[in-house]
Amino acid sequence: MNDRKADLYDIDLTCVTWRKSSASAGEHECVEVAELPGGGRAVRDSKNPQREPLRFTASEWAAFRAGVIAGEL
Repeated sequence: MNDRKADLYDIDLTCVTWRKSSASAGEHECVEVAELPGGGRAVRDSKNPQREPLRFTASEWAAFRAGVIAGEL
């Protein structure tokens, strides 16, 4: 698994599949997430998709998810 942050910014995002939470219910104030090679993720604002997405390594994404699940965030 590639866990180097700098490598994530070399990935071309033009062909990734962006998805929203099924709980978004059609509001246009959501984030969209795309899977990246090595388990990383890219996250963007659905209202402003042309803006540069944030990119997270697999370990950063796992820590974020764990924090959400634990109610820390």
